[in-house]
Amino acid sequence: MRAPDFWRKAGGLGVALSPVGWCYGLYARLLYKSARPVKAAVPVLCVGNLVIGGAGKTPVALSIGRRLIERGRKVHFLSRGYGGRVAGPLRVDPQNHTAADVGDEPLLLARTAPAWISRDRAAGIGVACDGAELIVMDDGFQNPSVSKDLSLLVVDGEYGFGNGRVIPAGPLRETISSALSRTDALVLIGEDIAGIENHPAVRESRLPVLKAHARPGPEAESLKGQPVVAFAGIANPEKFFRTLEEAGSEIKASHAFPDHHPFDEEDIQRLKSEAAGLNAKLATTEKDAMRLSPSALSGIVVLTISLEWEDEAALDAVLGPLFADRSLV
Repeated sequence: MRAPDFWRKAGGLGVALSPVGWCYGLYARLLYKSARPVKAAVPVLCVGNLVIGGAGKTPVALSIGRRLIERGRKVHFLSRGYGGRVAGPLRVDPQNHTAADVGDEPLLLARTAPAWISRDRAAGIGVACDGAELIVMDDGFQNPSVSKDLSLLVVDGEYGFGNGRVIPAGPLRETISSALSRTDALVLIGEDIAGIENHPAVRESRLPVLKAHARPGPEAESLKGQPVVAFAGIANPEKFFRTLEEAGSEIKASHAFPDHHPFDEEDIQRLKSEAAGLNAKLATTEKDAMRLSPSALSGIVVLTISLEWEDEAALDAVLGPLFADRSLV
């Protein structure tokens, strides 16, 4: 969903809705306290989010998964499979499954390591452990059915915690203090415009703050200095458009679609016609590409994104306790 503007502001409608948000937050706390989480046979790392919408969970999960795989660890991913029609538990097969089946994010994850989907996270953990040394959960921080050995909370440096209120008064899925009490480290993506490091609750928690920056892939070079028509159906399309501009593209037109938008033939044909009329290249995100057929992808530049960690030693120190020998080498 697209976040309403008042979720960024301290007063206004957020104040009026705050009693409803307080009730929602109380319900979330009670639900978590009353749960009996399943303990997996292998360590579980949860990459979560405090706000509604995208903060960069999947890129963080992918980056950490790849890092551990490079060090010889057997990593499996587990996702809810949002946007897919299959409930699971099911292992994602990129050759046979589509985003309509399993969701776009699981298809991305499955390119790196075995990925499973399951709306019932406890059932999913049971099957995902087979052959794995570690399970990386993409989202599920607020799901109390699975015991987590390590939880990372991803925060967008520009958006932060929004107005700091719980839905529907603000973007938070639970109160900040409640979330931080179950977190082992924060992952701050981008410049800290929102002042997360100096937020009173974060300072009081004394949690490690791991900083990372999203970097465009090699495809950006082909778009540098070029006229571009950009489109994206992600939680924050504007961030993608800015990335293209910062990479040197000349944005002739940009089109924001709802998150997980199922592009049809008419959508793509209209975009391709516009790009052709402007003598521009058509570009989209890697996540959006998961929802496009091979024929639809023809002629579209897919911009990949990777994370660059400011302090890799700090990241390894946070991940170390997942393993009995506490070694990542």
